[in-house]
Amino acid sequence: SHGADAPHIGDSGGNQDAGGLEAREKNLIAFDLFTQAAGLGGMEIDTVGSRHSSLLAIMSAGASRVMEEEELMKVVRVKMPSYYQENDCHQLIHDFYAKYADNTKPMSREVMRVNALAEQKASQQVNSLQLKVNRADGNHAVQGSNLQAQSTGEDYPDPPEMPKKLPKLVELLISRTPEVYKPAVAHAIFPPLATHLWKTRFRYIDNVEHEARLMTLLLAGTGAGKSSVNRPIDFIMEDIRLRDAENLKREKAWKDEMLRKGANKDKRKRPENLIIQEIDADMTNPAFVMRTAEAQEHFLYTSLNELDQFDALKGSGSQQFRIMCLAADPGNKYGQTRVGTMSVTERVTIRFNWNASTTIQKGQRYFSKVLTDGPISRINFCTIPEREIGEDMPVYGTYDESYREALRPYIENLNKVTGLIECKEAFQLALKLKDENAEFARLSQDRTFENLSFRANVIAYLKACVLYVANGCKWEPEIDEFIRWSEQYDLYCKMRFFGDMIAKENFTAQKSSKRGPQNLLQILPDSFTAAQLLAIRLEHGLDAKGTDMMIRQWLHRNYIRRAYQYTGKRDSCDSCDSFEKLKYRHDGMVIKS
Repeated sequence: SHGADAPHIGDSGGNQDAGGLEAREKNLIAFDLFTQAAGLGGMEIDTVGSRHSSLLAIMSAGASRVMEEEELMKVVRVKMPSYYQENDCHQLIHDFYAKYADNTKPMSREVMRVNALAEQKASQQVNSLQLKVNRADGNHAVQGSNLQAQSTGEDYPDPPEMPKKLPKLVELLISRTPEVYKPAVAHAIFPPLATHLWKTRFRYIDNVEHEARLMTLLLAGTGAGKSSVNRPIDFIMEDIRLRDAENLKREKAWKDEMLRKGANKDKRKRPENLIIQEIDADMTNPAFVMRTAEAQEHFLYTSLNELDQFDALKGSGSQQFRIMCLAADPGNKYGQTRVGTMSVTERVTIRFNWNASTTIQKGQRYFSKVLTDGPISRINFCTIPEREIGEDMPVYGTYDESYREALRPYIENLNKVTGLIECKEAFQLALKLKDENAEFARLSQDRTFENLSFRANVIAYLKACVLYVANGCKWEPEIDEFIRWSEQYDLYCKMRFFGDMIAKENFTAQKSSKRGPQNLLQILPDSFTAAQLLAIRLEHGLDAKGTDMMIRQWLHRNYIRRAYQYTGKRDSCDSCDSFEKLKYRHDGMVIKS
């Protein structure tokens, strides 16, 4: 008998922790986190009548994956002391581990996240306790690393560390940048570098030819130093800006002439070869189409201090997001048709590289309506870690003539190359990175990561090709490790800032796409356990706490019966774990209760 009136086991040693040891702080924290994940946060889980299903839900949510059976016993003794005294509690834990605990299977992304968060919180508590002890002893010297997690409030792990040895061009461009900003700058340099390429193509591993279409968004906190990317970009874009200035003068002179002539019929046509690559942040949709048409297949480029400056391009309805998507896709077509004789009527192929910066919260809000529509996967993301309070101000190096002269040969190499460029090393690297991403996706079973990794690999490949061309079509061994890090960093940012949002969006879409309500009893096997029913409920977006009530209703309606005779005094699903169907059986039988 496993009912509420079953004999207590406290007198036979059950009142002591298994193995005579206390539960680890990390596992106590993990148990609380899995309680929240099971939808039981803020509820009294040690209540007669629901504690069986509550513990079952917590184990199913992942508690059984991060601690052994013996350790979970210790935790339950602390968290559910009343239920721990019952034989049913011990039998439930033992049976669950015997049936479902398989440590050979990879953990889900959510279980890995909770496990890491529990480790971090436990470590923070130790550091906090040590800090109090030090203060009590009059020792106020505390290592900054102990306080960093508490001061930043971050639960996410640190981003991958940038390689020590870098390609020569990258090393040059970040050489005047303070250490904390170098990863962000190492990503931000690629859109302006790629903007120098003209009619240059690279064959990707799927046999599709790509131009170097690169867009980078820097997400960081207020005052984090997002302007650190500006000076390297200024030097990269110098030659383009000089040519643009000359063409802007020609355009202005023509406009002034048109104004002077008024309605005269002898107005001369708009000047030819009016290539202006760097566009204004507040450019309208027609102006963007016109600049693209006049660029003669050169890339347009812009650098935005705030992401919402793109709103000028949205036109009649969120066209800025469509432009972001098309800008990454080879062979795209975009434009507008107008009736007016003075209106812009063009169909163009968008070639548009850009840099933008914004805060993390603004970036998340900006893309919240298009999480699964494509922009996020096509953009290269980077960030700047939050500095500790009171930390010294980062100091920049001097951007001088020597910096400009060292950069000049790389820019010239980018300007003079056209046609299809074959880079065997970049091609092989893309294949390896694709396989590495696929392996991680299989181990993590994370669909969001897998989907984001496809275009992240294209971005990384194009970066490798840009470095190859800038280096005079010569490969450097350092490119391999740098590009691998660059892709990992990009995916880290996407998963950190948008991963949960995208996963929730996909889950909601899947729920809404079902063809009406489904009979959960029909989905279950003819003989099933409460754990299997819980898994089905969670899969269909139902909470864990309703499992017990569902079993009671099915028993009352004679849809199911317990798989063995119950002799206790109370009719509760605390009583047993196994059931069999009376109706909706797959074998077609209708069993009388």
